[in-house]
Amino acid sequence: MKKLIFSMLVTGLVVVMSSCKTSKEEAPLSTLNGEWRIIEIDNTTFKANPEQEAPFIGFDIKTGRMFGFTGCNRVMASFDINTKPGILDLSSVGATRMACPDLTLEHSILSALSDVKKFEEKDTRVALCNEDGKALLLLEKIPPFTVAELQGKWSITEVDNESVPTDMENQPFIEFDLKTKRIHGNAGCNIMNGDFETSETDPSVISFPGVITTMMSCPDMEIEGKILAAVNSVKTFAKVHGGVGLYNGEGQLVLTIEKFK
Repeated sequence: MKKLIFSMLVTGLVVVMSSCKTSKEEAPLSTLNGEWRIIEIDNTTFKANPEQEAPFIGFDIKTGRMFGFTGCNRVMASFDINTKPGILDLSSVGATRMACPDLTLEHSILSALSDVKKFEEKDTRVALCNEDGKALLLLEKIPPFTVAELQGKWSITEVDNESVPTDMENQPFIEFDLKTKRIHGNAGCNIMNGDFETSETDPSVISFPGVITTMMSCPDMEIEGKILAAVNSVKTFAKVHGGVGLYNGEGQLVLTIEKFK
């Protein structure tokens, strides 16, 4: 992975991230839902190299799941969806273990996240704070990923959080046609076709009712079986690091897809 270069700019004002508000002004947990750019760490702002993927944090308040990217590794945590307004405990933060040339920024993000106990809405931004009310991270909302962005061909890279081998004779993929609202793909052995359904009121909803496949037999059908079961269980989708995650009705990630190159 190429080195991620960040220009660290010390801000002269200690205003935006000084502290979290009093209990009377605390924001509901729903404020956090969606994905957020990390724009400040401890009153210091930075700009990511536009050629590299910038760090971000996402919150799914339906499942109590936090996810994100630190500039090198994926980060994840769980939180209590029944907590009081303004309260957010991310002490269970974990991350993948890829090695990168410079992990300084990643260490700063992980250290800040592990101390988060509160949050505060600041106009169009959100500050994550420690127990004493000190703001550790300032976040800016990323526009939600829409179904229109699914158009085209995607490689199926993970199923049930396990990587799909890249040396399969028929590499699994799924292709979306927004005009006809149909999908076409390969599950690893057999071709699959079907419709997809979305919701006008919830842009994260998608399902694949009535997907059909050809009936060829291949030496190893295990991966195909997992992919087909996952496709039939999909209820929602969201952007994840490197691609798009497809989730079942319980909010579990069942498929990860990446834009075909």
